[in-house]
Amino acid sequence: PSCVSKKSITYFQNDTIDQSKVSNNYTTIFKPDDLLQITISAQDLEAVQPFNLPAVTFDVGTGRALGQPIQQTYLIDSEGNIDFPILGMLKIGGSTREETIHLFKSKLDPDYVKNPTINIRITNFKITIQGDVRAPGTYTIPNERITIMEALGLAGDTNISGQRYNVKVIREEGDKKNEYMVDLRSNKLFTSPVYYLQQNDLVYVEPNYAKAQSASYNQNTLLFISISS
Repeated sequence: PSCVSKKSITYFQNDTIDQSKVSNNYTTIFKPDDLLQITISAQDLEAVQPFNLPAVTFDVGTGRALGQPIQQTYLIDSEGNIDFPILGMLKIGGSTREETIHLFKSKLDPDYVKNPTINIRITNFKITIQGDVRAPGTYTIPNERITIMEALGLAGDTNISGQRYNVKVIREEGDKKNEYMVDLRSNKLFTSPVYYLQQNDLVYVEPNYAKAQSASYNQNTLLFISISS
C-alpha cells in the first residue's frame, strides 16, 4: 500500500465538471425479468378492485389460505410482455415508467375506470458489484435509483489495490450486453451514461497488476505445497 500513488486512488481529481451535461434526471426503463407491483387506484373503489388482485398461498391439504394476502406482482417475460387482469397481454418491456402509465390510462379510461392513478414499482431492482471491493455481492435497491458511487459505498468502497481508473459496468440493453468503462478519478464520471445504474447492472473493479500477480503467486504456492505433501 505504501507504494500506491495518491494520483491512482484519489476520486474526482481530474477534469472539470461540464455543468451543461450534468443531469439529475433518471429514467427507469422496464426490462424482461423485472418483477412489477402495479397498483390501480381511483375514487370508485369497486371499479379498480378487479385490477388489484391479492396473491395468497394455499395449504395443499386443507385448501385454506396461509398468511396475509399481498399485492400481486407481474413478471415481464422475454418478449417484454405482462399478462394483466382483464386487459390481457401488455407490451411494456423497453418502455419508461411514464410511457407505461400512459398505456395503462389509455386502456382503463373511460371503459373500465375513470381518472385512474397508476403506481408501478420494480420489486426486484438489484445491482451486482464484483472485483476488488471490500464487500462484493448483489444488492437490492428499494427506491430504483442509485449512482455508481453509492453502489461502491454499499460494497464498502474499492480496496487500495483496485484500479479506480478502470471500472467496468456491464449493462443489458435490448438483446445485448454492453460494456462501459469509468474512471473514478475523473469528474467526467458525473456525465457518464452509467453514473446512474439500472437494474441488473454489473459493476466490476479490476485489481491492479501487483495484486493480480500476488494472487497468482499464492495460488501456485498452495498448489506446489499440496503436490509436495
